[in-house]
Amino acid sequence: MVAHFAHHLLTALPTPLLPFIRDDFGLDYAQSGMVVSAFGIAYGIGQIPAGFLADRIGPRKIITVGICGVAIAGLLVGLSQTFVMMLVCLALMGIAGGGYHPAAAPLITASVEPEKQGRALGIHLIGGSGSNFLSPLIAAGIAAVWGWRGSYLSLAVPTMILGIIFYKLLGSRSDKVEIKQATAEQPGAEPDSSKGKLRQPITFIVLVVASQAVIMSMMAFIPLFMVDHFGVSEGTAAVFLSLIFFAGLGGSPLGGYLSDRLGRVPVTLVASLIIAPVLYLLNIVPFGPGGTGIGALLIIFGMLMFIRMPVAEAYIIGRIPEHHRSTILGIYYFTNMEMGAVLAPVMGHMIDSYGFYTSFSAAAGLTLAITLTCSTFLWGSRN
Repeated sequence: MVAHFAHHLLTALPTPLLPFIRDDFGLDYAQSGMVVSAFGIAYGIGQIPAGFLADRIGPRKIITVGICGVAIAGLLVGLSQTFVMMLVCLALMGIAGGGYHPAAAPLITASVEPEKQGRALGIHLIGGSGSNFLSPLIAAGIAAVWGWRGSYLSLAVPTMILGIIFYKLLGSRSDKVEIKQATAEQPGAEPDSSKGKLRQPITFIVLVVASQAVIMSMMAFIPLFMVDHFGVSEGTAAVFLSLIFFAGLGGSPLGGYLSDRLGRVPVTLVASLIIAPVLYLLNIVPFGPGGTGIGALLIIFGMLMFIRMPVAEAYIIGRIPEHHRSTILGIYYFTNMEMGAVLAPVMGHMIDSYGFYTSFSAAAGLTLAITLTCSTFLWGSRN
């Protein structure tokens, strides 16, 4: 949890600081989407070599690179003076950050019984949710005084310190530990027919990756939506974005726990079906007294989004041989992040052309269509 918290201190900043960066460089919505994409695309690419290396040289070194490397790149982002230079440095931060997730998840699931893997992954995600919740609040306060560059420079220092501490605490034993062989099927999983062995896992991954890509491309513009639609300040917009991650503090462990009890597939399908209308309601729900209306909806949105995350990780890990888990997870994270990063400029172009209402409505409709299509192949399956 502490390592996950440290990793996301800086990786959480591109979206909440987007209004500050847009004003500094005079960007339109499409160019603003490039800020998210520069980090997101590189972050996805970094997952594949990191997963491959974690299976071969051990997770300790790879996780440390995923924390300390992000800190070094974050310093460079804070020192960048041009738009292009900032994009390059964000890409470097993404490459370095790719080392964390493929190495961390298998290390966690190896330490618990298969029937508790969902909740263990959910608890681990509390660290990331906590960092994503606090970082926008801290960064917005710093940016109001010293600008968005000051936020990156200030938070790079504790990130580096925490990375070094984690490396010492974990110890070299983590690279030598014999990872326990987990069962191929999760508790309560029904035997697959030969015809369905590939169809259902592929459908599940398509559901998670495709819907998450649409959701993340839309979420990248929530701070700008808050500024331009409701007229709040850049700092206030960052605070509202942090509510999504605040919900993850409860959503992640809840999703993991429910998936251990009820099954990975049912929990994922239900959360995916509910999140589509929630996306649409962003267009309709009023700001409310003190922002309570839109704030409550963002918390619901975050809860549903984070419920799905540990469930997907547990589903994939439960079907992969232990010596290939980091490699396969690296490919999964790569696909997940690349699609969201690629769609961000597309979403920005749509907002430039048609406005927030049409663009957010299209995202909600596409998410619902993906979920309903995949549910025809998954309905009745448990794990």
